[in-house]
Amino acid sequence: MIVVSNTSPLTNLAIIEQFHLLHALYQHIVIPESVWRELNANGIEWPGSQQTRQATWIERMSVANRPLVTVLRCDLDQGEAEAIALALELHADLLLIDEREERRVAEQLGLRVTGVVGLLIEAKMQAKLSRIKPLLDRLRYDAGFFISNRVYSLALHLAQEDTT
Repeated sequence: MIVVSNTSPLTNLAIIEQFHLLHALYQHIVIPESVWRELNANGIEWPGSQQTRQATWIERMSVANRPLVTVLRCDLDQGEAEAIALALELHADLLLIDEREERRVAEQLGLRVTGVVGLLIEAKMQAKLSRIKPLLDRLRYDAGFFISNRVYSLALHLAQEDTT
C-alpha cells in the first residue's frame, strides 16, 4: 500500500501522542520534500519533526511533475500541492490530508483521501485504539485542530462510541 502524507497529519498526531498509529496502520509513509521542510522550518522543531526524522518507515521523495505543483500552487500551499502531486505520481492508495479544500482537489483528481479523524476511526475499527473521544478532544484543545460538532458526532458514531 502506498500512502502519501501532508504535514498536518504528522504534526497533529505527534501533538496528541499518536504518531505511532501511522506505522501501525500503514507500515510505510511517503512525504514530499516540502513537507520535510515545513516540519523543520525556521530552524524550529515543530511537532512531528523529531518523530519523522527517527521513523525509518517514512520516506522522503521529490516530486517530478513540477508543472503540476505550479498549477496546484495557485490555490494550495507548497506542502499540500506537492503531497497531491506525489500521490498522483506514485498512484498512491491513500493521501493523508486534513484541509477541506485540499481534500476536495485531491478527490477531484481521483485520489482516495483521509485525515486525522478518519485515521483515528480506522485505528479504532482495527482495535489499535480503545476509544477515540479523548483523542478528538485533545485534537481540539491541545492541537487547536478544528473539528465541527457534526464531524465530531459522526466520528464517535462511526467508532461506535457514546456521544456523551
